[in-house]
Amino acid sequence: MATTTTTKPRDSWGSKFGFVMAAAGSAVGLGNIWKFPYTAGESGGGAFVAIYLLFVIFIGFSVMLTEFAIGRKTSVSAVGAFKSTDRRWTFVGVIGVLSGLLIMGFYPVVGGWAVAYIYKIATGLLSTPEAIGDSFGSFISDPIQPLMWMGLYLLFNIFVVIRGVSGGIEKAGKILMPLLFLILVLVAVKGLSLPGAMAGLEFLFQPDFSKVNSSVVLAALGQAFFSLSLGMGCMITYGSYLKRKENLVQTTAMVTAMDTGVAMLAGVAMFPAMFAFSIEPTAGPGLVFVVVPQLFAEMGGVIGLLLALLFFIGLSVAALTSSVSLLEVVVSYLIDEKGMKRSTAVLSASAVMAALCVFASLSLGGTGPTLFSTGAFDIFDLLTDKIFLAVGGMFVCIFAGWRLNRADLEKEITNDGQIKFPLFGLWYNLVKYVIPFAIAIVAIAGVKAGFDSGKGEIMVVGLVVIGIAALLSKKL
Repeated sequence: MATTTTTKPRDSWGSKFGFVMAAAGSAVGLGNIWKFPYTAGESGGGAFVAIYLLFVIFIGFSVMLTEFAIGRKTSVSAVGAFKSTDRRWTFVGVIGVLSGLLIMGFYPVVGGWAVAYIYKIATGLLSTPEAIGDSFGSFISDPIQPLMWMGLYLLFNIFVVIRGVSGGIEKAGKILMPLLFLILVLVAVKGLSLPGAMAGLEFLFQPDFSKVNSSVVLAALGQAFFSLSLGMGCMITYGSYLKRKENLVQTTAMVTAMDTGVAMLAGVAMFPAMFAFSIEPTAGPGLVFVVVPQLFAEMGGVIGLLLALLFFIGLSVAALTSSVSLLEVVVSYLIDEKGMKRSTAVLSASAVMAALCVFASLSLGGTGPTLFSTGAFDIFDLLTDKIFLAVGGMFVCIFAGWRLNRADLEKEITNDGQIKFPLFGLWYNLVKYVIPFAIAIVAIAGVKAGFDSGKGEIMVVGLVVIGIAALLSKKL
């Protein structure tokens, strides 16, 4: 595999612990704490969780290891990683950068909600539990308030990423990730101590496969990709800053385990308490911002208030560690491919993301442009979750399995034979044959389900965008 050379010294991670915390931070985000619980609730609980875990173990781990290997081998951003090997494959990197950009078109909106709820809870939201649902609805439909909090949240991202890889992203991960684990454990322990909490664990971990259909399988695959930050260029970009001595297999296993552990912890933190207070688990995207505050209000007293504050601090932390990696994907592309200074790249990328976030936020209040009667927030979410991430991950595997040399891949992953990876043959065959086929089958079923639910036109738009990206990328 060819390597792109650069005249500027490339930033790198200061330590293995720092990289693992940053990569886990990229993987651990709103996908684990906001999206996983409500998707599990909507998709029947245990059966969804079982399929999700299978996808994480067999597909998630394999795709992440592939992305780390490609990133470290080329030592350039997502676009450059493919272009430096074969210009015809540049479109795969472009899909990753587009995915990062589109996710950051709605992610800071939800991150802003999380920061806003720290303030709301501190100023008395829990004192009127019956008004919590209406409070959330009126908050997200307000044209001004969410934009203010989104702007503040985006400033946090700019502050971290502008300081660079080791000086900003790594330092933030070292502090924020252990804090997040501690907060979730505290909340989960309290939830499990409530009477009737075991019913929540049964819902979460006792599969009922009669509830499984193509939509549940697609939701589980989309959740695995979204949660692990796959198919969006994050892990290729983070891998490009890795030192040659790092053990990629061990690192991938650690990041995957930490990410899945946080998702499970988030489920354990919510579902037992929900069942204890007889609250339905099918609350949808508003689960964290409506049901969770109600749970803590039911607990009452200083404990309920403290746990609520900790939970939303944890949610904000998880959101921040993920969104800085998404911003870094675009920033790294602008630095490597367009020769920008880091500060200029951060501000340029953030300006575009802020504009997209304005459309996404306004769409929740019924204003702003729509496409096929769908607002910007839902369009960005649907395109990335159901199309871009899965298709991007599929092409990454096809690229690794069919374009790259098997011996080169084995040398990269085993550090020239210094690290043992006895499952290399199994991993390689999964990446080359099984994963692309599995993703294609699930994606086709998902597009069909999209048409059945009236969202098929948006999915077609996503596929057209991928086709246009493939054509235009040859000129990059």
